[in-house]
Amino acid sequence: MPHRILLVPYPVQGHINPAFEFAKRLITLGAHVTISTTVHMHNRITNKPTLPNLSYYPFSDGYDDGFKGTGSDAYLEYHAEFQRRGSEFVSDIILKNSQEGTPFTCLVHSLLLQWAAEAAREFHLPTALLWVQPATVFDILYYYFHGFSDSIKNPSSSIELPGLPLLFSSRDLPSFLLASCPDAYSLMTSFFEEQFNELDVETNLTKTILVNSFESLEPKALRAVKKFNMISIGPLIPSEHLDEKDSTEDNSYGGQTHIFQPSNDCVEWLDSKPKSSVVYVSFGSYFVLSERQREEIAHALLDCGFPFLWVLREKEGENNEEGFKYREELEEKGKIVKWCSQMEILSHPSLGCFLTHCGWNSTLESLVKGVPMVAFPQWTDQMTNAKLIEDVWKIGVRVDEEVNEDGIVRGDEIRRCLEVVMGSGEKGEELRRSGKKWKELAREAVKEGGSSEKNLRSFLDGVVG
Repeated sequence: MPHRILLVPYPVQGHINPAFEFAKRLITLGAHVTISTTVHMHNRITNKPTLPNLSYYPFSDGYDDGFKGTGSDAYLEYHAEFQRRGSEFVSDIILKNSQEGTPFTCLVHSLLLQWAAEAAREFHLPTALLWVQPATVFDILYYYFHGFSDSIKNPSSSIELPGLPLLFSSRDLPSFLLASCPDAYSLMTSFFEEQFNELDVETNLTKTILVNSFESLEPKALRAVKKFNMISIGPLIPSEHLDEKDSTEDNSYGGQTHIFQPSNDCVEWLDSKPKSSVVYVSFGSYFVLSERQREEIAHALLDCGFPFLWVLREKEGENNEEGFKYREELEEKGKIVKWCSQMEILSHPSLGCFLTHCGWNSTLESLVKGVPMVAFPQWTDQMTNAKLIEDVWKIGVRVDEEVNEDGIVRGDEIRRCLEVVMGSGEKGEELRRSGKKWKELAREAVKEGGSSEKNLRSFLDGVVG
């Protein structure tokens, strides 16, 4: 009987993209995959893959036009409704498929959806967690909820955690864990606590954590917490960006999924620029920069003189076309878009570096393409990712060494980092060498017989076994 996997990703771009890539990998190994996310998110995805063994089964979270509330109370209300309806849906679809003679063999859910695992447990259906952040972040969170909360909340200097080869200072830790973090982020801590409480319930079996990373990237972090079977199956990046062969004309696999409409003239603009000359700037699908920070970045880009492609997202109801006072000057020297196809940009030979918020998808995509980074983390796991980028993988430099009292990094510091990464000095050369190394190792991991490919096969074998 073929594997039938129910895959439930959290309805945000940072979870959707790796979930789709995971589904494609499972299908190439002979599995059938049903992807279930909210109606709102399902409708927003612009280029869903169409494959014989892939089906979609969206469910309503009660907010089919999207959650538009503000503040913690409104979000808690949404979260409770999402959980209630999601749990009912998971139970119903498991039962329905079983009655129709096509039972699921496993449920895989992304993080913060522990209620999906709880619903599956009622039917004795095996579950696995798809961890869409690095293994190092999993370890830090695990230790926080298992005896290390005081030392992580208020790190007096650098702290060491079992099995991890790094010393962490406060700026290297997930921001919501720190005592200094605004109360608004305390919700995040409670949600992760629920996640780890659910993992602790799995007492009979070793819980499988499928990590969007690869063996050579985090060899110690993948083994730091002995209690779990953490296996690397990444990088979960569209296969055409990992294969040596040219990408196929057949778009049934869909390429990279998007929840915003990408600008379609970026590649043409990049074609007109010299090799390794362009700075790419993007802070991801969620975070919107403050006006002051945007202005400091604008100063840096104008002062350093490199051509740049800047993905500049605006807050709901804001119009950057009118509101950004440096826009005219910037558009003379670079290109500003609302969204773009990021893998396409990172693959372009004219690209020299990526000024990034260090979201995990963006970090992996840059590693896979060997593109050096200027790391500008904003919150959550991005702080830890930036630490790894600079100190472990040595493929970038970090700009937030000096943050002023308002949390703003000044333009001259951003410019300095851009010049280091783009420059022909010793540091720039070192970063580009590291880029080539990680590009090769990422490809090794996912090809047939590679560590991630073997791990995924053994996971499927284990589900049936």
